Amino acid sequence: MTTRDFDYIIIGAGSAGCVLANRLSTSGDLRVLLIEAGGRDINPFIHMPAGLSKLVGNPRINWDYYTEPESELHGRRLYWPRGRVLGGSSSINAMCYIRGDAADYDEWAALGADGWNYDAVLPYFRKAERQARGASRYHGVEGPLGVEDLRYRNPLSSVFLDATTARGYARNDDFNGESQAGFGFYQVTQWQARRSSTAVAYLRPALERSNLTVITHAQVQRVLIEGDHAIGVEFTRRGQIQQVRAVREVLLCGGSVASPQLLMCSGIGPVSELEAQGIPVRVAAAGVGANLQDHLDYCVLQKSRSSDTYDFGALREAFEGLRYWVTGSGPGASNIAESGGFLRSARAPDGRADLQFHFVPAQLDDHGRNRLPGHGYTLHACVLRPRSRGRIGLRSSAMGDPPRIFANYLSEPEDLRGLIEGVRLSREILAAAPFDRYRGAEVYPGSSRQSDAELAAAIRDKAETIYHPVGTCRMGSDPDSVVDPQLKVRGINGLRVIDASVMPRLIGGNTNAPTIMIAERAADWILQASV
Repeated sequence: MTTRDFDYIIIGAGSAGCVLANRLSTSGDLRVLLIEAGGRDINPFIHMPAGLSKLVGNPRINWDYYTEPESELHGRRLYWPRGRVLGGSSSINAMCYIRGDAADYDEWAALGADGWNYDAVLPYFRKAERQARGASRYHGVEGPLGVEDLRYRNPLSSVFLDATTARGYARNDDFNGESQAGFGFYQVTQWQARRSSTAVAYLRPALERSNLTVITHAQVQRVLIEGDHAIGVEFTRRGQIQQVRAVREVLLCGGSVASPQLLMCSGIGPVSELEAQGIPVRVAAAGVGANLQDHLDYCVLQKSRSSDTYDFGALREAFEGLRYWVTGSGPGASNIAESGGFLRSARAPDGRADLQFHFVPAQLDDHGRNRLPGHGYTLHACVLRPRSRGRIGLRSSAMGDPPRIFANYLSEPEDLRGLIEGVRLSREILAAAPFDRYRGAEVYPGSSRQSDAELAAAIRDKAETIYHPVGTCRMGSDPDSVVDPQLKVRGINGLRVIDASVMPRLIGGNTNAPTIMIAERAADWILQASV
C-alpha cells in the first residue's frame, strides 16, 4: 500500500470534477489529484456529436445503472445511463445547453441554500461559457465551455417549430436569456461542431500542469476519516489498494448516484442503511441518499411518410460518419435532439414553464436501444418539477457493487396528471398542419389510446428517465441537509460534495450546465480559502 499527499483530492472526473481540476490547478501552488473510475475519453463517438447513439450501453464508458422495480411503472426496472469516463455524463449526453428558469435558483435560496439565488449564480454561468453568439447580460465569451448553435439541422426539426407556431406557441431563440418559455432550436455544448465536454473544455488544457495528477481506472472505496476530519481516500487500481492523503480537502464529485453511495460506504448516512451493511457509523445523516428527483419522460412516436429522418441504415451511417470526420459537417454534427421548448400548462402552479419538450427526427425507443423499421419522429415530454421523491440505498458495503436506486416515479399522482397533459399537448403539436405531408401512424402511445386512463397505462408501460437525477446530498441551512450552502458535509471537516446531488430542488430543464456552474462557484470558494 502506497500513500501520497495532495492539497486537494477530487473524486470523479465528471461534469463537476473536471471543472475543479482545472480551476484549482491554475496557480501551480496547489497539488491536485483527480481520480476517475472510468478511462480516458478516446472513443471517437464521444467527440462526434451524433455518435451519442453509439455510447448507450457501452460498459467501458457507462455505468449502466438500473433502478429497483418501480411500483407505479408496472414494476419495470428503468435504465439509467451515467458517464464512466473522463467528462462523466458530459461526454455521453445530448449536449443541450439549458440553465433552467431564473426563479429556480431563487427557490433554492428560499429553501435554505443561502446565497444561491439567480443573481448570485448568473456570473458563474457566464464565467463558464464561451458563447459563439457573443457576450451579453446573460452570456459570457471567455469561459472554457463551448456553447454554439447547431451546425446541422434536420429539416423535420424546422417543421416541428412551424407546428408549434401553428398551435399558437411563441418562438424563443434563447432559452437561457430573459425568458425560458417558448419553442426553438437548442444551443449545444459544442465548439466547431465537436462535443465540448468538461474533459475537453476544462481538463485537457490543464493536463500538462505539473501540479495536477489524473488517475483513471481507479475505483474509490471510501473517504478516510480521522475523528471528525476527512484526511484522504482509499481506492483500488489494477488489483492494488492505494491510499492518498488530502492536506486541505477531499472534494466528492461522483454525481447523484455515486456521491451518496460513497458517503454511506465511508460511514456517513442513515444509521439503518449503514448498520444493515455492517458499516461503522461516523456521522448519522438521514438525508444522505434521500430527496432523489428526476425528470420522467414519455415519447410520442409517429411514423413518417418521408425518409428525411435520422433512421439511417448501416451504409448511410458509415457515409455520414466519414463525411463528418472529413468535413466536420452533415448529420454527424447533430445532437439529434435539435429543437424543443418549454410550455406553461394549465396545471402550472406559478409563472414558470412546467413542461419541456425535445423533438427528435428519428424513431427513438428504449433510449435508442430498440431500432424500429422504417422512418419516424419522436417528441419527448417531461414534467419539469415532479413532486415524487426517491432515494439511493446500498446493495453492499463495496463501491464496486451498484447501489439500489428507488426513483419512486409517479408516487405523487400530480406527476402522472402532468405527464398525461404533456402527451396530449405533444399530440396536438404533431397534428398541426406543417406535419400533414409527413404524418404516418402513431406508434406510441397508439391512436386507440385516448382516455386519461388509457394514456396513464401507456405512460406506465413506456415512460423512461431523461437523465436528470439530482438532490441526494441536498444543500441547505437546516441540520438535516447533507451539505451547507458552501457544500461542506455536515459533521465532517475537510469534505465537500460538489455535483448535481447538492441541488435542493430539480431545476426546470437539463442539468449539465447547472452542475458546471456549481463547480465553478465552489472552485472560487475553495481558492479563496486556500490563500
